[in-house]
Amino acid sequence: MTEPLVDLTIAVHSETRPIARAVSSVLDHTRAPVRVNVVAHNIDPGIIRRNLGDYAAHPQLRLLELRDGIPSPAGPMNHGFASSTAPFISVMGSDDELAPGAIDSWLALQQRTGAEAVLARIRLDTGRTDPYPPVRNGRRTEGLHARKDRLAYRSAPLGLIDRRRFGDLRLTEGLPSGEDLTYSLTVWYTADRLAYDLAGPPYIINGDAGDRVTFAPRPIARDFAFLDELETLPWFAAASRPERVAIVVKLIRIHVFDAIFARARTPEDLEANRAGLLALLDRFEGLAPGATALLSRADRAVFDELRSAAGTPESLALALDRRHVYMSLPTLLPRNPLRALHRQAPFRTLFSGFRIMNGAH
Repeated sequence: MTEPLVDLTIAVHSETRPIARAVSSVLDHTRAPVRVNVVAHNIDPGIIRRNLGDYAAHPQLRLLELRDGIPSPAGPMNHGFASSTAPFISVMGSDDELAPGAIDSWLALQQRTGAEAVLARIRLDTGRTDPYPPVRNGRRTEGLHARKDRLAYRSAPLGLIDRRRFGDLRLTEGLPSGEDLTYSLTVWYTADRLAYDLAGPPYIINGDAGDRVTFAPRPIARDFAFLDELETLPWFAAASRPERVAIVVKLIRIHVFDAIFARARTPEDLEANRAGLLALLDRFEGLAPGATALLSRADRAVFDELRSAAGTPESLALALDRRHVYMSLPTLLPRNPLRALHRQAPFRTLFSGFRIMNGAH
């Protein structure tokens, strides 16, 4: 085959995953030379070869194997990165697929802008565009700025990554979750040029996986172990306060409230986890002083219930529900009205996401 322009890695750990669909969406609908690296992770590669059908013999497909005994996508994705030689790398979930021409569109945008990373538009299983990241005015596609365009909200590095610039970067191994957070943040905050293919063919998230497993909540320190690595990164240590605030506001909004919900369903759970959750909030505020003040009134009400000795699982659940009434003042405004139009405050963030989700770009 012609030397590939893109090495795309798909990790697959189960015989029930529709790997042929994922591969087909790339190989049958991309004009540019691309190679798909399917990594059979802790599973007999013969099983995956059978599931690939005719694609197993495709000259642009390479079936790799990794047995590390670790139920995390970090290992196989990193194996794919290490095996890549193309100028650009990409990743894809085995449940997902690309709309026809997606990679060609990413490459065209990269060639026009010289971007070291091109973010893919993501279509959710609802059929709508993922509102994250909520870039400026819901329209920005070129010359992205990590803080101004709130790129921290895009946790997964979906799209195109310049291997010459970031080829040595790896997902964080050994974590039960959040293995891609520091990888993505490093790309967004250290790249010289970034672009977002907001009007192009999307990366499609499918919701039909049949073997997902729901785990009991892990210890808080395990779920937020990615913070230990983040704090050691030189670029984060040198980051300005506004840059840290942009990152921490996102981490609280997207990750902390889920952690509270999962750990405060019974009085016993709340009692066991209250101190740990409050310590986590204090840690975030220490990393980025002022971040909490940019959260909505509804967000802060959840923290009040958590801190209150009178707080119960029922009162916390009610406060968490009120966070999702998006067209209400408590959800749109922080407690200090002077911060209402701050770039990282709720109103501008939600407005930009709303425009993206509803196609106003």
